[in-house]
Amino acid sequence: MKNIILVLLVNILAIVNSSASDQNLNTNNIKKSGPQNILFIGNSYLYYNDSLHNHFKRIVEERFPDYDGGNSVKSSTIGGSRLKHHNLEHLLGAKSISSVDKFDLVILQGGSGESLSKNDREEFFKVVKKHINKIKSIGSNAALYMIHAYVEPHESYSPNLIRVIEKMYTKAGKDNNALVIPVGLAFENAYNQRPTIKLHKIDGTHPDILGTYLAACVVYASIHKDNPIGISYDYNGAINSEDKLFLQSIAHETVQKYFN
Repeated sequence: MKNIILVLLVNILAIVNSSASDQNLNTNNIKKSGPQNILFIGNSYLYYNDSLHNHFKRIVEERFPDYDGGNSVKSSTIGGSRLKHHNLEHLLGAKSISSVDKFDLVILQGGSGESLSKNDREEFFKVVKKHINKIKSIGSNAALYMIHAYVEPHESYSPNLIRVIEKMYTKAGKDNNALVIPVGLAFENAYNQRPTIKLHKIDGTHPDILGTYLAACVVYASIHKDNPIGISYDYNGAINSEDKLFLQSIAHETVQKYFN
């Protein structure tokens, strides 16, 4: 009987350790905690609502008063683009788009259509691998910005799309040993807890200001490993205190759960 119990315990520990290993690979933390120079690469999902990188850097500047986000946080976006449309060779060059010699962290946001078919997803995986290899070759770290899913009335809306997006970005993160920032899951969690909240614009695809604010909190929590609850920044009063606390809480809960 004792031998049977021992075998069962060994098997359970093996499963737990295997799951933990997989999770660490899925959302591998960036090597340098609290990166100074950060580049966002993506499309209109990033630049809507005064650009996500601006909200992110204001949050960081509040938490770290000596931090100069204006010089350290940059964004390169192309409307309607996919990852393959960005000239990474140029963007990563010293002082190519800023005074920065080299970005500590490059955050890649894929296009919304890249999850819609098997061929699209396969192309996404190939481009992600190519981009991340290039980023790492110059000594920088890479992260993947998991996009949110469409909502109605968008023609490509599907209630299961977020599961496809989650699986796609998690696999890409695991395959390339890169951090995954679970923005899409935060949108889902916010809608589940408060169905009337407005995170999307009327087109069902682009983020509204609350969606951008939520995304900025998720990015902050993911790369700085810090709880965003209690941040004062509210975009000059545009976000009321109730929504602000709710979105900060969703960001914290989502990141904690995804990173286990």
